[in-house]
Amino acid sequence: MGPGRAGTAARAAARPPLVRELALVVALFLVYKLGRQLANGRTGEAFRNARDVWHLERDVRLPDEADLQHLLLHGDTLVHLANTYYATVHFPATVLFLAWLYWKRPLHYVWARRVLTAVTGGALALHLLLPLAPPRMLGLTGLIDTAQVYGPSVYAADPSANSVENQFAAMPSLHFAWALMVAIGLIAATASRLRLLWLLHPLLTLFVIIATANHYWLDTLVATALLVTALTVLRVPVAPPPRGRGLIVRRHLPHRRESPPGAAAHATPGAPGGTAPRGGPDTARPAGIARSAEANR
Repeated sequence: MGPGRAGTAARAAARPPLVRELALVVALFLVYKLGRQLANGRTGEAFRNARDVWHLERDVRLPDEADLQHLLLHGDTLVHLANTYYATVHFPATVLFLAWLYWKRPLHYVWARRVLTAVTGGALALHLLLPLAPPRMLGLTGLIDTAQVYGPSVYAADPSANSVENQFAAMPSLHFAWALMVAIGLIAATASRLRLLWLLHPLLTLFVIIATANHYWLDTLVATALLVTALTVLRVPVAPPPRGRGLIVRRHLPHRRESPPGAAAHATPGAPGGTAPRGGPDTARPAGIARSAEANR
């Protein structure tokens, strides 16, 4: 079996059953969506927590979210693109990431799925413990809701009227946590010299979620802490080397011709290879010397 077929066979053996994985991912997604709804209706608590977070950021001198939003508000097209990125890239990018790992890097897929599950579970627990209104809803921030003003928006204008999405689940930011995991996973699973460019995805996501006033800086810091904790516990897998490409290099030595049986009986110390020429010692002399010896007999 060649190296290519051996690698394909190894990936197929490490790849978990597709139907089971689809069922597991769908089940986890539904549990998360249903769990988020438990925080609905806690409007007063969500706004109190939002004020506390805003004042805490100012006390520890984190950058002002308004400065980033001012960079975005230079043109309607730019704002519209940022809102579209927020609404459409987050979930599809994560699904494509998992699908590619499942097919090409099954060991990394299992690792990435476990990390994302751990991070999302931790985020759900924090959403339930700490309902938080995003900065676009908090008047004292001076920020505008870019999705409602410029579109498109995935949220209802009235948070209490939105029965599908929980708008009080700002901390931590799963937009940022998932985007950062996508970049880390692709860097770990690929060998390209340009693989660090995958970090542009979480950097762009960070700019979008802050500039559109959907998240506080503190939301992204908590998301990063959750991801680092998960990555510390769930280590990146080390794939075994493909068959036929081990670290042992065989040296090709010159072929030694074996002596025929009985050759050792004719060996003389001065003969190359330890064998004497046929016909006795005289056959090794030059032809002229041999004839002179015959004439003198």
